[in-house]
Amino acid sequence: MKSLPVAEPDLRGNESKYVMECLESTWISSLGKYISAFEEKFSSYCSVKYGVSTYNGTVALQLALAALNIKEGDEVIVPALTFIATANAVTYLGAKPVFVDADRKTWNMDVNKIKEKITDKTKAIIPVHLYGHPCDMDPILELAQQYNLYVIEDVAEAHGAEYKGKKLGSLGTIGCFSFYGNKIITTGEGGMCVTNDEKLAERMRFLKDHGMTEQYYHPEIGFNFRMTNLQAAIGVAQLERINELIATKIKHAKLYKELLSSVKGITFQPEESYAKSVFWLHSILIEDDFRCNRDALMKELKDAGIDSRPFFIPMNELPPYRQEGFPVASELSRKGMNLPSSTLLTDEDIKRVCSVIAGNPKTL
Repeated sequence: MKSLPVAEPDLRGNESKYVMECLESTWISSLGKYISAFEEKFSSYCSVKYGVSTYNGTVALQLALAALNIKEGDEVIVPALTFIATANAVTYLGAKPVFVDADRKTWNMDVNKIKEKITDKTKAIIPVHLYGHPCDMDPILELAQQYNLYVIEDVAEAHGAEYKGKKLGSLGTIGCFSFYGNKIITTGEGGMCVTNDEKLAERMRFLKDHGMTEQYYHPEIGFNFRMTNLQAAIGVAQLERINELIATKIKHAKLYKELLSSVKGITFQPEESYAKSVFWLHSILIEDDFRCNRDALMKELKDAGIDSRPFFIPMNELPPYRQEGFPVASELSRKGMNLPSSTLLTDEDIKRVCSVIAGNPKTL
């Protein structure tokens, strides 16, 4: 019986064709036609004017923060429950990540707890659209306007998701994406910053290329955050199929919910009325009234050849950022797990996963 990974890239389009074009042309580094094509096509897909590619999603966040002049002594508000890259990007610039607890219902940053975290040192808010579900952006944008703060959307997990009919990444000052191998579309590694601010886009292009204005002239210290033409070629091919990939994610999410709806002790991340979720990962909570605890279920799945992953450990529980006071993030992390989520899954694969969860492995 085949093993089922949590995620694997779906490369059934023009990826090989476009990469071979790069190899045959010898344009394989940070210059080439696919870089500008990917930037233009992806920003257009997000309904945003400008795209600035990077070599991964973490440096996309760092580049956005640097372009906004976030520096030592500043504070940036981030969710406690997400991957550590969001806080690290703030820390790399000498600023301080300030954590906000999760919302028990949506699992995203609790918008009702942001205001109490704002100080005279706060410069920005980074909402993360966790596991493909949009944050409630209007209250965040209202606070940002009230306190003159930047909003940097972390859309690493939510390509194509929408808030009140608008694509994520188009709502804040800058939207930051990751194209890691497990994302909805991938370039292997890779990232992108999108913005409607032309000056910010120019600033990010300048900073990501060593702060160079003309050949070998560097008026500032910049970064080498450039995407390669090879990565961009894969990205262009992936983008051609993004609507198909998202439709498959949504179809699989519906099937998981249908098959597990009668199983006691399982909670899904709800899709709020304002949201179009893209279900980056098919994620569930194993509540206290389930037949076993989360870790025991993960072992059962592993024994059946099915991979799974726990939720992120809240950043306040990690040694670099340890602090108390985020009970919802801790509860979600303890109970949460991610099921196989590849668009390459068949309906029979999903039924196989659900039969183990339901405690009926003999139905495989």
